Amino acid sequence: MIQHIAPRSGTAFSLREGDILRVIDPEGGQVSDLLAFMQGDIREALSNGRTFDYEETIRLTTGNWLWSNRSNPMLEIVEDGVGTHDFLLTPCSEATFRHFYADKPVHRGCFGNLAAALAPFGIGEDAIPVAFNIFMNVPLDGKGTLKVLPPPTAPGDYIRLRALSDLVIGLTACSAYDSCGGSFKPIHYEIESQAGTAAATGDL
Repeated sequence: MIQHIAPRSGTAFSLREGDILRVIDPEGGQVSDLLAFMQGDIREALSNGRTFDYEETIRLTTGNWLWSNRSNPMLEIVEDGVGTHDFLLTPCSEATFRHFYADKPVHRGCFGNLAAALAPFGIGEDAIPVAFNIFMNVPLDGKGTLKVLPPPTAPGDYIRLRALSDLVIGLTACSAYDSCGGSFKPIHYEIESQAGTAAATGDL
C-alpha cells in the first residue's frame, strides 16, 4: 500500500532485511531525504563518506550500495529511473533557513522533521548524519563549486532500494526552497515485502 508524506513533513518506520523501499515523486520536482540506522544498534548509521569510498563514485544509482559508518552495506539501489541524487549536503534545518532564506519564514526543515520522527526509535538529533537526498540535483563544476537546482523528476518517477539488514528508516518530503524548485509537494513510498506484496509499516 502506498503511503503519503505531506509536503514539508517526515516519517520513520522499520524496514526488514530483503524488503524493498520504493520512494515515489507523485507530482514531480520534489526531493526526499532518506536516513537509515541498523535496527540492532542505532549507533550504526548511513555514511556518505564510507559509501563514496567503497562505491568509488559520488553519483549513486542502480547497482550501488549505501554503506554504514561501520563499513557494512545497508541498502542496495535495485532500480533507479531518475539517476540524479545527492549525498553531499546535510538535511535542511532552522539554521539553513536563517542562512539562505533570510526573507522567508524559518522552518524546522528536514532535520527537524527527521528528529521528531526518529525520536520514538531512540535516535536523537546528534545522531542524524548526512542524508541520501533522493532526486536532489546538486551539480559540481570543474572547480568543485556546487549548485542546488530543481529536481529533474517527472510525476510518478521512483527509486527502489533493497534493505541489506533490518533497518530503521527516516524519510521526508523536503522543505527547502532551492531543493524543490521553490514549491513543496508530497512524497509517496511503498514497502515491497519479501513475498512480493506491498506492506506499509510504522507510519508516524
